[in-house]
Amino acid sequence: MDSTAVLASLQPNSFLYPSRPSSSLLPPSSILSSPRRHLSPLQSLRLHKQLAAPASYNVNPLASPFKTDAVLSDTYSTETSELADIDWDNLGFAFLPTDYMYVMKCPRGGSFSKGELQRFGNIEMSPSAGVLNYGQGLFEGLKAYRKEDGRILLFRPEENALRLRMGAERMCMPSPTVEQFVEAVKKTVLANKRWVPPPGKGTLYLRPLLMGSGAVLGLAPAPEYTFLIYVSPVGNYFKEGVAAINLIVEHELHRATPGGTGGVLKAQSAAKAKGYSDVLYLDCVHKKYLEEVSSCNIFIVKDNVISTPAIKGTILPGITRKSTIDVARSQGFQVEERLVTLDELLDADEVFCTGTAVVISPVGSITYMGRRVSYVEDGFGVVAQQLYSVLTRLQMGLIEDKMNWTVELS
Repeated sequence: MDSTAVLASLQPNSFLYPSRPSSSLLPPSSILSSPRRHLSPLQSLRLHKQLAAPASYNVNPLASPFKTDAVLSDTYSTETSELADIDWDNLGFAFLPTDYMYVMKCPRGGSFSKGELQRFGNIEMSPSAGVLNYGQGLFEGLKAYRKEDGRILLFRPEENALRLRMGAERMCMPSPTVEQFVEAVKKTVLANKRWVPPPGKGTLYLRPLLMGSGAVLGLAPAPEYTFLIYVSPVGNYFKEGVAAINLIVEHELHRATPGGTGGVLKAQSAAKAKGYSDVLYLDCVHKKYLEEVSSCNIFIVKDNVISTPAIKGTILPGITRKSTIDVARSQGFQVEERLVTLDELLDADEVFCTGTAVVISPVGSITYMGRRVSYVEDGFGVVAQQLYSVLTRLQMGLIEDKMNWTVELS
């Protein structure tokens, strides 16, 4: 797909505007004319590059910097897109503002209309919006990968679209069709192509949001909904990278209960303050069956059999979880989806986590009620290493995709 066609329809949207525009989005004249603007070394470098090279888009110098009045040049193309000027070798899992976001709206009882790309920026919303008052909102997460030849791959975006639709139905929200979702993802990635990290340096993380943006006072579905996608280049989710992480089992607070939510932030903050990587939660009824880690699914290995908690309403149906199971079975492993007890975890040969952000992360130790059980000193166990190698090579286009999971952008 030609990104000229993708970006040519960029129009201002009164719902969205940058409240504090980045200097990289302002015309050089507005930067130079402000006596009180102090530029950081990185901003100075960017300004120098703006003045020294032709701009890839034009900005009206008379326009207010607080509105999305930027107009793209017809000369924009993927051929002239360069990598963003950031330190690719030190990406963490933290938000970095990028160039564009995608927005699509829907009235209650209607359907989502054609969406559009907008300059990335803050959004304006009524204090009475459904998502702010009654939590009527949900999010997805997926990644884009840059291949060695520069081409970009998405990994199973239709699965994210289906999961979004499933969550939206539960939350009484309309949702984009699978086709609308995938097309929006493609457009957003191409518009932010320069933010896709070089091979081996990270990935471009996409965060689709679906929320009740219309004003509502009484408890009821919102009268309007917004679908929004923003992106950020990221490195490893855990600071340990691919080194083994250390988990603590939480036995008082719960990640989720049937039909509700639990105390994730409180438990996670306390665990990290004690030096643990994250928290592993138990079921809220018997307090002996594994649920999942704060942000990823859990797997155990015993005698070469892989087991993971079955999806039962309180466990996220992770797409990386699903992919890992399929890869494991294709590699000849026996995989069981069932209730997994705490005792089985403590007696396992190997433990690992899966998720969009972490992909596959080895667990070095589990601590429960003061008892610490270690699995691997550093790096991966044998099973996790094999699955990680196959899955990541698939995602990055390094091996033949016999699963037909990847989508190549052009």
